[in-house]
Amino acid sequence: MVFTNHESPHIEIGDWTIEQVIALAPDSASAKNGKGLASLNKWANLGKDQQVVWGECQGSGKDPYRTQIDLSEPAFRCSCPSRKFPCKHGLGLMFLMVNQPTALAQANPPDWVADWVTSRAEREEKQKQKTSQPEKAVDPEAQAKRTKARLQKVTAGVQELQVWLHDLVRQGITAISTESYSFWEQPAARMVDAQAPSLARQLRDIPSIILSGSGWQERLLYSLGKLHLLLEGFQRLDDLPKGIQADIRTQIGWTQSQAELTELASNQATSNHIQDFWLVIGQQVETEDRLRISRTWLWGKKSDRYALYLQFAHGTQAFEHSFVLGQMLTAELVFFESAYPLRAVITNRQSSPSPASGLDRLGFATIDLAIASYSKALAQNPWLERFPLTLQQVIPIYQEGKWFIRDRQANLLPISSRFERGWTMLALSGGHPIVIFGEWNGNNIYPLSIWVENKFYVA
Repeated sequence: MVFTNHESPHIEIGDWTIEQVIALAPDSASAKNGKGLASLNKWANLGKDQQVVWGECQGSGKDPYRTQIDLSEPAFRCSCPSRKFPCKHGLGLMFLMVNQPTALAQANPPDWVADWVTSRAEREEKQKQKTSQPEKAVDPEAQAKRTKARLQKVTAGVQELQVWLHDLVRQGITAISTESYSFWEQPAARMVDAQAPSLARQLRDIPSIILSGSGWQERLLYSLGKLHLLLEGFQRLDDLPKGIQADIRTQIGWTQSQAELTELASNQATSNHIQDFWLVIGQQVETEDRLRISRTWLWGKKSDRYALYLQFAHGTQAFEHSFVLGQMLTAELVFFESAYPLRAVITNRQSSPSPASGLDRLGFATIDLAIASYSKALAQNPWLERFPLTLQQVIPIYQEGKWFIRDRQANLLPISSRFERGWTMLALSGGHPIVIFGEWNGNNIYPLSIWVENKFYVA
């Protein structure tokens, strides 16, 4: 995940808010502990310049922990042994910076800070040179042989899965409701062997549908129907438009590297190559086994379109780049090929312009309009898993033990049962209409951010 940039964007010290700092915390405990460290009596040698803030926080050890923050992304470094990123000391320093900005005196960075800033700049320059260098020549004959071998494996796997799926439907979905997890794991493992990992993931998700409560039969049929459509589409891949081909290949398990995408964009003009002011409108981090997946949603002010930037990290490893909710970036994005392009890479990230603006044009005035837009997107890409959805002038409400979003026409949109901050969202709204952004999956929305009185909050 590489940004090739000439000038790093940053938010000025006085522009940071408590909500933005909380959004950077890896978990609620870190945010709470960070707030506990936002006290002057816990810090020494505090300072700042235009790009970096620093300080030394006394911990349990003999020597204080040296904490420093590069506000250009932001990026953190601390001498403490914590494996969380940012650690509580980094958060504490940021909370202190927001609450008592005058406590950080303008000064030249000490050597330990200056060395870090220099090393970051050197790494960025090396990465820039690396991305600009042509990749090693690939033996076209060997590559073609590998591609053909994988295609044969995937084709055989897809054909086997089609037979299995037809038998499953003939058997009847009620009969499979009591099957154990191993019933689904066996064909999933076969898809892994066939080098179709995304098919394996879809099969492993089915038991959760069966256990999802009332109406699971309809949801299961819908899921199996999409899977059948995918398998049929793969069998006719060459007859389909390029965008649909790309979506099918993605759903099977093929990937396109960011390096390939940016190289393609640099060699030819494309409508998927867009320069704009991009608003960071929502972020979500999920964990699968030990792999952490970060989804950052952006909205283009001029293009009026959404973009999804993905990052991956193992265990407690930090994500390569940080984003701040409500930050506006001047950036150039290249979108992956799709019938409904959403995922993108950032090929040029420059200075941030003025704070978020133009939000009156963002999203939909009613739920009906939002669902109509989703339906059009689904017609283009039937396998769309998450749809970015912004609703204007809506109110969160609690009704019969469930959370909903209510629009000006009194229509209701269900909120995901996984969402745990309903009361917080209602308190922030004060019962008045607000702007809500979230991920819609066709059944419910998972709120990621809200806009209240010209401020962004994590939902």
